[in-house]
Amino acid sequence: MNTTIWMALALVLVLEGLGPMFLPRVWRRMILSMAQLPDRLLHRFGGGLVVAGVVIYYMIAAHSS
Repeated sequence: MNTTIWMALALVLVLEGLGPMFLPRVWRRMILSMAQLPDRLLHRFGGGLVVAGVVIYYMIAAHSS
C-alpha cells in the first residue's frame, strides 16, 4: 500500500483516539446517543462521510499534481 494511505490511516487513528482519551464521559454519551439513531440515518451519515473523504482526497490529489 502507498505510504500516503498508511499516513492517512495513522492520522485517523490519532484523531479518533483523542475523544476517549481526553473526554471519556462525553465520548461515551455521544456513542450511546448514536446507538439509538435509526439505521437509515446512520447509513446517510456514513455515506456523507465517505463522499466528503473522497472529495477531500480528490482535491488534494489534484492540487499536488
